[in-house]
Amino acid sequence: MNKEARVQFVINTLKELYPTIPVPLDHKDPYTLLIAVLLSAQCTDVRVNQITPILFAKADNPYDMIKMSVEEIKEIIRPCGLSPMKSKGIYGLSHILIDKHDGKVPQSFEALEELPAVGHKTASVVMSQAFGVPAFPVDTHIHRLMYRWNLSNGKNVVQTEKDAKRLFPRELWNDLHLQIIWYGREYSPARGWSLEKDIITRTIGKKSIIDEMSKVK
Repeated sequence: MNKEARVQFVINTLKELYPTIPVPLDHKDPYTLLIAVLLSAQCTDVRVNQITPILFAKADNPYDMIKMSVEEIKEIIRPCGLSPMKSKGIYGLSHILIDKHDGKVPQSFEALEELPAVGHKTASVVMSQAFGVPAFPVDTHIHRLMYRWNLSNGKNVVQTEKDAKRLFPRELWNDLHLQIIWYGREYSPARGWSLEKDIITRTIGKKSIIDEMSKVK
């Protein structure tokens, strides 16, 4: 199967498995999504979804957020990890949104990436999920699967994102990045992985990975 056929197999399989695609992080608008994505760094989405209702009950907009102190924010988000950095980021970006953007989340990669604690991946998630702009945020699942599927060399997430954007049609990016995340969690996890369940890797995966997994059986 050539690369084009492998890419099409991925698209078809994911569409079949996930005809409707839930967004993993609970949110109600661009601001709450931005905060949830920021909190998800090195933290599970499940944990984030447990913490955000507590935070958003006190402040679900930048105006209410800056009424709280960094210390208060830190106490609430502590279970998400990296709370000193994240609390400063949330407080700082809320101020900037008010001062520079009329309290609204900006709709550009550049403006988002200028906000404290907001990197390229966080900006990409917000642009794709809040504003519908084609983007391909690469998390650990996508990075792992693109390598397993022999669609990227796995050197770094920057390269993986370039490969994903080059191989997959632009109009499918926003759906695909979510579908791959769900697939990675359910069928192709980092640990406790069963090749039998993982139809995509089993069909188009890197030969060395398939051989390695076959030995483990």
